[in-house]
Amino acid sequence: MTKSPNPTDRHVGARIRMRRISLGFSQEKLGEALGITFQQIQKYEKGTNRIGASRLQDAAKVLAVPVNFFFDGTPADSAPLTGFAESPSALYRDDFANSEEGTRLIAAFLKVNDPQLRRKIIELIEAMAMGNGG
Repeated sequence: MTKSPNPTDRHVGARIRMRRISLGFSQEKLGEALGITFQQIQKYEKGTNRIGASRLQDAAKVLAVPVNFFFDGTPADSAPLTGFAESPSALYRDDFANSEEGTRLIAAFLKVNDPQLRRKIIELIEAMAMGNGG
C-alpha cells in the first residue's frame, strides 16, 4: 500500500508551482537558486517530499512572496483525497493547477496584461461552466 501525500504538503507544493510558473521560472532555475536538483523541486511540488522550514523560507525569498503565501487556502482538515471529480475544494484546485491543462491555462492567462480582457476571459469561462451544468 502506497502512502498518499499529506494534503498540506500537496497544497504548499501546488502554491510553489503556481508562483514558479507565474514568474516564468523552470524547475531547474528554482532548483539552482535553492541549491537543489529539479527532481527535488518536482517532489516538493507534488507533495511527495515535505519542504523544510528553512528551505521554504529560502523559496519565499527567491519567489518574492511571504512564507504565508504558501499556506493561503490550506485545507482545513487532513482528510484523505476522495478523487479528482469531487467538489471544487482547495485540493481539487491544486490537482487542476498541477495538471498539464491547468499549467497551460495559468501560463496563458498570466500573459494577458489587460485587466478588462482578463475579467472578460473569466466571465466567458464562468458562462461556459454554467451552460455545462457547472
